[in-house]
Amino acid sequence: MFPYANMPYGFPPPFCYPLTETCMIILFILSLLHAWKTGTGHVAYLLGGLGFGLLLEYVNVASNAGYKYGQFWLMLGHAPDNIPICIGMGWGIIIYTSRLVSDSRGLPLIAAAALDALLALNIDLSMDVVAYRLHMWHWDWENRGPGLSPLTAQWFGIPYGNFFGWLCVVFFYSTFARTLEKIHFRGRLISRIWQAMTPLLSILISQAALWISLFPMSTWLHDKFGIASREKLIFLLVLFPILAIRGFRKTRTLPMVKLPAVTWLAPGWFHLYFFAWLFIGGFAGENAWMTFFSVLNLLLGIFIHWWTHLRKPAIGS
Repeated sequence: MFPYANMPYGFPPPFCYPLTETCMIILFILSLLHAWKTGTGHVAYLLGGLGFGLLLEYVNVASNAGYKYGQFWLMLGHAPDNIPICIGMGWGIIIYTSRLVSDSRGLPLIAAAALDALLALNIDLSMDVVAYRLHMWHWDWENRGPGLSPLTAQWFGIPYGNFFGWLCVVFFYSTFARTLEKIHFRGRLISRIWQAMTPLLSILISQAALWISLFPMSTWLHDKFGIASREKLIFLLVLFPILAIRGFRKTRTLPMVKLPAVTWLAPGWFHLYFFAWLFIGGFAGENAWMTFFSVLNLLLGIFIHWWTHLRKPAIGS
């Protein structure tokens, strides 16, 4: 008997979840070690990404936003409305390493935040379709309306709103954190306290902006113009590349900054790990278009990070 109605895949091998969780914990530790060597602001930004991810996921699951998580070792909350700690770590890792890349390019604030969001989405596009079929998380298509297949609805079983949310979360957090970091105080102690507080304030402001984007604004756009998640996602997929490209064009000289190994190790793991499970789990034969776009997204991720590191000095540690 399958774990969810109309889902033809059973649970993955027993080692899948522990292996996934262990790898994400290791990546988070590596990110934390880099942040620790770099300074208070970096540590705070990484931990803020962790906190924002945990808060976001917990609120969504607790409020019955339409999906549940599988059971990992470290969970926050009470089953079935609990979330894996490693998911929050994943948010922190992706947000942190994306910013390291955009910072290295010397982009203006809005362009850097747009690039952060696109880098994060590139990872999520590789991860979600596969992780969903591994039952790491599950969207409740059975109760969303008649005739919706859990494997073909919207983006191969992934709601368009999920990708729209990814773009908004990373863009808001990156924008507000960078903006608040521009505020300076006299005195070393006060400056460090402000650096530590900045992510918390960024989380609160970002959560408010996200709520407005996902609820009042979305309701108004749908009722007034018939605009749904797909159209909002397409709009951001047009807007954010334009903002990023304009930022690159305004940046005449690139700072000679070494990119740490974690900036390619983290996205490399997410892409390759879930791409491997696409075949190990037997999902590649399900839908030719799904497999095609998975391969295309992997190649896009490889190109982005190859191009990013190609024009920089040798990768640091």
